Amino acid sequence: MRRWNGWGDETKDYPVKAGILGLLKQFIGVGTAPQDVGLADVLANVPASRLPQHDLISTDPELRIRHARGQSFADLVATRSGDLGQIPDGVALPQSSQEVRELIDWASTNNVTLIPYGGGTSVAGHINPVAGERPILTVSLAKLNRLLDINPTARLARFGAGIKGPDLEAQLRALGFTLGHFPQSFELSTLGGWIATRSSGQQSLGFGRIEQLWAGGRVETPQGALELAPFPASAAGPDLREMLLGSEGRYGIITEATVRIRPIPELDVVHAIFFANWQQAQTAARTIAQAHVPLGMLRLSTPTETMTNLALAGHERAIGLLEGFLKLRGVGAEKCMLLVGFIGSKAQVALSRHAVLSLTRQHGGVHIGQTFGKAWQAGRFRAPYLRNRLWELGYGVDTVETATTWENVDPLLQQLEHRLRNGLAAEHEQVHVFTHLSHFYATGSSIYTTYVFRLSDDAQATMARWQKLKTAASQAIVAAGGTISHQHGVGLDHRPYLEAEKGSLGIGALQQLGHHFDPQGLLNPAKLYEDG
Repeated sequence: MRRWNGWGDETKDYPVKAGILGLLKQFIGVGTAPQDVGLADVLANVPASRLPQHDLISTDPELRIRHARGQSFADLVATRSGDLGQIPDGVALPQSSQEVRELIDWASTNNVTLIPYGGGTSVAGHINPVAGERPILTVSLAKLNRLLDINPTARLARFGAGIKGPDLEAQLRALGFTLGHFPQSFELSTLGGWIATRSSGQQSLGFGRIEQLWAGGRVETPQGALELAPFPASAAGPDLREMLLGSEGRYGIITEATVRIRPIPELDVVHAIFFANWQQAQTAARTIAQAHVPLGMLRLSTPTETMTNLALAGHERAIGLLEGFLKLRGVGAEKCMLLVGFIGSKAQVALSRHAVLSLTRQHGGVHIGQTFGKAWQAGRFRAPYLRNRLWELGYGVDTVETATTWENVDPLLQQLEHRLRNGLAAEHEQVHVFTHLSHFYATGSSIYTTYVFRLSDDAQATMARWQKLKTAASQAIVAAGGTISHQHGVGLDHRPYLEAEKGSLGIGALQQLGHHFDPQGLLNPAKLYEDG
């Protein structure tokens, strides 16, 4: 059974190793476990539905609660405290594009707000209902979850947009293919959600971001259906897919998606390379990215994140031996770990591996093989479970991410970490902050920062702490010239900062598209831009 107030399956856990708990106690103090509210207490306060009856709609209180929030830190506070605010008046689970069309037409007639819902993994408030006079219907695409067609010659596959990552990969791999899109939310997120939020997978360096993988499909809008043909390329005017990538359900509901697939690679391995300091490590990683070596991924951790990851790994004796070996090679306390993913045929991996090791040796890199890479691959989708466990121990965990050009990576990273580390100084609270570069481009890189702080014994106070940190980080990103979101979309949380990036003329264009496709403003209000 899926957790109603946290990440993932309630039978799964991520045990906290003694090393990481000791590190948190050292850096930010002892946490105090909060008093969470039970589901029964929340259900007792669910208001009556305002929706007219419809055969495709359920007004079951628990179903409504389970579709009320995503997975942002604000959502976690809301569900754990029982203060969910506005919840949907009902949930529909259509089984076809035709049923989605029926629901949109019905909503138009009855003046009902519609919120498209994929896997509910949003970390920026994409699926949260906003209070208003209109009844709210959440449209879950969970039953649009099948492979509809595959063209092995053109390497195209068409799916229902509600299919989750593991199901999509299982259906493709049974036929010898893969999409290769693996965001950290892979276990629960959906193909339609990836498109609607312009997602980036962990191996996007090799497989491409979702905008490179999405070839076309079907979108149901209040003005009618939009069918996008999967051309390999076209010069027939602006690409209409670009209007829908990252549109967060404001212009229509994606019901079917055609994606570009490829055969399962012969090898998919990850190696670890350590460097003595951040400057050497970043220079080496940038050199690799700009050399366009065929790779699956690059992931570079700062010294603080490297230290934190080693504490998370446990195995103190093995880590001690590793650190002793690295010290002999001149890699000490400021060490940084670079994970390099190799994918392709054995011959291609051998060529890429040779090129990478040759480049990293020039910058003092010490190659230690696949041990850490295998551990990362084994636990790559488990990190969100750690947040559940740390909450129960009295610690809050959240992330912010951005991207910028190479000359700005260090200034932005330093300012971002500084603002977070000192964000709760007025309360005499410490914040543990660490960062990695997770997606590399010839022109720049993403910056992915995690921060950990102590929870208050009061939910509102905890929320206030998070808001201070989130605001400080967002302002730092905008001021330092980064994008407000590299991979998590906009939603409610990033909307206040979007105009700084798009400009008023750009925001106006987004609004006009909304008026064109959805003149009544039925679809997912308050996301991307303000209504009115």
